[in-house]
Amino acid sequence: MENGRTQFPFPYQPYNIQEQFMQALYSALDQGKVGIFESPTGTGKSLSLICGALSWLTDYNEKKRQEAAALLQEGEAALSTSAAQSSTTSSSAEPDWITDFVQKKAERDLLSKLKDELKRKKREERLEMIRNNVQLKYALKRKSCEEDEAFKLLQLSKEEKAEAPGDQEDEELIIAEYESDDETKSKSSRTHSQLAQFVHEVQKSPFSKDISLVTLGSRQNLCINEEVRRLGSIQRINDRCMEMQKNKHGEKKQHHDEGVKRKRGPAKSVCPYYKASAMHQMRDEVLGAVHDIEQLLKLGKETHSCPYYTSRLAVPPAQLVVLPYQMVLHEATRRAAGVQLKGQVVIIDEAHNLSDTLSCIHSAELTGAQLCRAQSQLTQYADRYNQRRTHQHGLMHIKAETANLSVCFLLGTEMLTINNFLFKAQIDNINLFKLQRYFEKSMISRKVSITSEFFYICGCSVFFYFIYNLCVVPPLLRAVPSADQQGSVESEKVLSASPMMQVEGFFMALTNSNTDGRVVVHRQGTLSESSVKFLLLNPAVHFAQVLKECRAVIIAGGTMQPVSDFKQELLFSAGVGEERITEFSCGHVIPPENILPLVLCSGPSGQELDFTFQNRDSPRMMDETGRILSNICNVVPGGVVCFFPSYEYSRRIISHWEASGALARLANKKKIFQEPKKANQVEQVLSEFTRCIQRCAQDGGGLTGALLFSVVGGKMSEGINFSDDLGRCVVMVGMPYPNIKSPELQEKMSYLDKHLPHSQGRNPGQALIENLCMKAVNQSIGRAIRHRGDYSSIVLCDRRYSRPATLSKLPTWIKDRTGTHKTFGPAFAALRKVRNKISWKCSHEY
Repeated sequence: MENGRTQFPFPYQPYNIQEQFMQALYSALDQGKVGIFESPTGTGKSLSLICGALSWLTDYNEKKRQEAAALLQEGEAALSTSAAQSSTTSSSAEPDWITDFVQKKAERDLLSKLKDELKRKKREERLEMIRNNVQLKYALKRKSCEEDEAFKLLQLSKEEKAEAPGDQEDEELIIAEYESDDETKSKSSRTHSQLAQFVHEVQKSPFSKDISLVTLGSRQNLCINEEVRRLGSIQRINDRCMEMQKNKHGEKKQHHDEGVKRKRGPAKSVCPYYKASAMHQMRDEVLGAVHDIEQLLKLGKETHSCPYYTSRLAVPPAQLVVLPYQMVLHEATRRAAGVQLKGQVVIIDEAHNLSDTLSCIHSAELTGAQLCRAQSQLTQYADRYNQRRTHQHGLMHIKAETANLSVCFLLGTEMLTINNFLFKAQIDNINLFKLQRYFEKSMISRKVSITSEFFYICGCSVFFYFIYNLCVVPPLLRAVPSADQQGSVESEKVLSASPMMQVEGFFMALTNSNTDGRVVVHRQGTLSESSVKFLLLNPAVHFAQVLKECRAVIIAGGTMQPVSDFKQELLFSAGVGEERITEFSCGHVIPPENILPLVLCSGPSGQELDFTFQNRDSPRMMDETGRILSNICNVVPGGVVCFFPSYEYSRRIISHWEASGALARLANKKKIFQEPKKANQVEQVLSEFTRCIQRCAQDGGGLTGALLFSVVGGKMSEGINFSDDLGRCVVMVGMPYPNIKSPELQEKMSYLDKHLPHSQGRNPGQALIENLCMKAVNQSIGRAIRHRGDYSSIVLCDRRYSRPATLSKLPTWIKDRTGTHKTFGPAFAALRKVRNKISWKCSHEY
């Protein structure tokens, strides 16, 4: 097969940059590279990824088919030759056993290749039957009982998973989409919508009829059992699901124990959707057509089968697996989902925060309240099963460790190496790897959580809160929890993850190398408010396994700058050589005149714009910012989105404008909206913001649109599209530097300075601060300009943006068009000029 393609199936005539993107992607996959691909939002990146990758997969499979046929033909010829030669072995100088061995080895090799080819053909034929809507659910008659069917399904899944992925004839593409480290509903739903959006792009592509795709998600997203779904917390959903499975297996065992009289207890609840025959049928339908998560839920309800377990059964035969970050990047989660990486292709989309995501996924935090409840749960579990000695030794280890961990809260707030923490917590004599195996084998965290369900109902957590408060916290720090605090404890016990699962996660994090992580100990007024947190400093150590096992890894994003630092922290540190890395970056598809990026160094009155911590709270600085926004709102139609560096600064500057009358003046031109405090209010605010802009465009009254105040890194700085009239101007007030005094950030900087090379006279730690700031800026200003016909202005209000090192971290398509203005007049004239030019252009086009 040639090392590249010039033509790619595409749903429409692709842009030139899309063709270049697909050619570069095809080459990277073919050569087994680690590719860093940068393509601005609005350039059709997802569709380019899909069509480029699936074109390569189609060609790769065809090449393997041809190779297999040629090998079989050669093998048959070799066997014939071997058989002919065996008749004349008596005249040969070689002993018979050598000739025998060579011949049998050739036969074994041929048999192995033939077996692989038959498996591949069988998979292809089955998928083809499904795609052609052959009614498999009626063609296969179920002669055995449900238990036998479940056994067969399990065996089939095991057999398919057991096939060494590197030896499979079919490659599998694994597409990972961004998922945040926390489990809040807003970010979970954002991930959910991003996965759905990607699957919709696959459905629009020319490959939709020929590809077998499965989308993976959590039980929280895929469960259709209303009794379980209404529990809300992802951990409680997981625990209840596992308990129902246990009940089902117990019911089957009792059913098969014929002739044995047992005392009947109350009937235990089982899940009506966990049925092997129904899941088998649904799996076939999932593989036969491309489904997103919503369609999986609908199909699950129609077939009365579990979408969560069905999707996992569909992983081995699927050609394309779409799933959130964590299911690829976290080994235990990956293993539980049945995702194997050896010899596969992994494409990570929206990868701009990959390093932070890896760190968050592999970090772990344990609060004092969770520790108290975990110790209590273990005590109850041990007391309840004190006559069953199987797990007593392991339980004593865990109970001793949780008790010793509580002593750590006497240490105060400090940063410790893993080894120092183990010594101070007096658990350095425990073999953490042995403990890890015990956790995995016994599943004690789940058992304890399920067994102790009544513990939550009785509200005993407050009791153990007092016990530990009296025994551990110094007398001067003892505090009786207020009614509000007790309420927060009750709320936490319902909504947070299982405390034993948190303990297990924390102990597992401690198995990292002493160099690669730190433990942060925070002591507050009471134990329940205190916490210990494992902080991963070297994300490359966990990414290395992905890079090593996969045939190729593609890391794609709208902006991946600065690429040099990204490579150093995640690739070189993981052992990837420069020769294996390939890079691709392209500009935007919009005409140059459709974007106006400006750096403002001063405002209308001449006040220098310096939003450093020392200057940003001055009334003069706040007043000048108000005047800048007022001028912008006078000339920019539609929506203006203004980003502040933090929630606290947003609150202070808006309060100042309210007192000075500046807010009222802004409201005379545009209706003002603010980013909501609660995540579940985001959609409502966006809908009202959109309707207001549409209404103003139609009515032509005094208001010219709407002004939205938002925060960098907040609910509206990622995953939200301010296209067309919703974002005709994006204003960035100040530079969103992270808190330099944070102990976690200081430790990360120190680690980078010690372990990464210093380049061009700058420290890696200081570079981290700048990169975090500019990545946040790039994500925020990228909310506007979402397609080829879109246009917008970007106003960066701070003289520090004019520094060459800072400008270099902007996306190339923005950086090359950015103008720096020392005074406000020329900048304002440019805004008016581009507004008039674009308005004229649009009026003539329509």
